[in-house]
Amino acid sequence: KYVFADFPLEAIHPYAFKAAEAASCAGEQGEFWKMHDHLFANQKALKPEDLSQYAEALGLDKSKFQECLDTQKRAPSIRKIMAQAGDAGVSSTPTLMVGLMQPNSSKVKVLRVLKGAQPFAAVKDALDNALNAPGQ
Repeated sequence: KYVFADFPLEAIHPYAFKAAEAASCAGEQGEFWKMHDHLFANQKALKPEDLSQYAEALGLDKSKFQECLDTQKRAPSIRKIMAQAGDAGVSSTPTLMVGLMQPNSSKVKVLRVLKGAQPFAAVKDALDNALNAPGQ
């Protein structure tokens, strides 16, 4: 499984949280990844007015998107994910946790944590080790 979780670094980037909300609001219309990619491609332009323009450029229902953004509808779920990530030791982005699903459970046993941008070889090594772990 691949799970992506928002962890906007508001202290470093004042528009990061609103950008996370924008991606989540776009996700309500089935376009999370398109918005995500657009936001990452335009990291220096994440003001609220930029977000609305991106929604329009991606063909989203602009009024639904704007209502979602203006009411902060997705903010509580993003804050909850951030708290869970913090509890798991995440303090920076990117952070990649590689682990195994526990039998008969929805819990994951984390085998390795990679913090910061890592070369492909490090990610491959972590995945290979997880796939070759006892019980796999």
